[in-house]
Amino acid sequence: MNLGGLHHVTAVTSNASLNVAFYTEVLGLRLIKKSVNQDDVSAYHLFYGDELGRAGTEMTFFDWENAGPHLPGAGMVTATAFRVPGRAALAWWARRFDAYHVSHGDITEQGGRAVLPFQDPEGQRLELVDDTGPAPAGGVAPGIPWAKSPVPAEYAIRGLAAVTLTVRDLAPSAALLTQVLGFRQVAAEEDGSGRAATFEVGPGGPGALVRVLERPDAPFRRQVGAGGVHHVAFRTPDPDEHAAWQERLARLGVGVTPVIDRYYFKSIYFREPGGVLFEIATDGPGFATDEDPEHLGERLALPPFLEPHRAAIEAGLKPIVPVTLAPKPVAD
Repeated sequence: MNLGGLHHVTAVTSNASLNVAFYTEVLGLRLIKKSVNQDDVSAYHLFYGDELGRAGTEMTFFDWENAGPHLPGAGMVTATAFRVPGRAALAWWARRFDAYHVSHGDITEQGGRAVLPFQDPEGQRLELVDDTGPAPAGGVAPGIPWAKSPVPAEYAIRGLAAVTLTVRDLAPSAALLTQVLGFRQVAAEEDGSGRAATFEVGPGGPGALVRVLERPDAPFRRQVGAGGVHHVAFRTPDPDEHAAWQERLARLGVGVTPVIDRYYFKSIYFREPGGVLFEIATDGPGFATDEDPEHLGERLALPPFLEPHRAAIEAGLKPIVPVTLAPKPVAD
């Protein structure tokens, strides 16, 4: 029983219209599902990904309009990395970010791979990673970019590469990752800020990596604001294995939820010892369950148990309107 890598990362926005514009027009991801937070139907739940929103390519957002700015600290996902095909792609993205006035750093090396750090309009820490470097045989397959994306396929984001967690004490988080969830430690380092370790699971390589930073003096935070990450989810292939994970975690004394049917996948949730909220989700049935693949994300999609309340839900949502982020195109 092995996790298959990253499934999705869910973050918080306070401006759904700006969020859609940035992630679709600048980053070139497809808005594959426009739904609502099933636990708070006053908020959108927006899903971005590859052409079909395959597991491992999804970045999702809860739209909490009144959320204040995110304050980073321990107990949180503090960076999300996407995979792109090669260092030349990173150089292209740096030029694109300049054209669109996106805050970004220089291309650097991390774990033997080239990395370009940047931020979205709400200050969320993101990275692009060259996924063509050394990787285990049979690693996580990249996603397939949407043919109608404004980003050319040869430079396009191909899914999630890694997440970075910040915790106060590395050891308990490492123990849960390796002894309970089946991760393998593949790197360790130390700098003036503290220790760090990188872990991989399942196929390994980009799409299956978790980096953990130990920052003993960082303020512990549980509240996530706009520009912060709510949780990270890991992949399991089917409901039977998913149920086995729930039983395993409960048997080991991890405070895990019952299986929750999210309609597009099944979920369980629990916090790792450092405070980060984890989810394990099934790969399917997927986002084409209730929409034509050619028209994903074009209308508000509701799971069957919410469909009878559509009129009231739509009345409570603020319309998503077009936002122009930058007038000038980027040159190849």
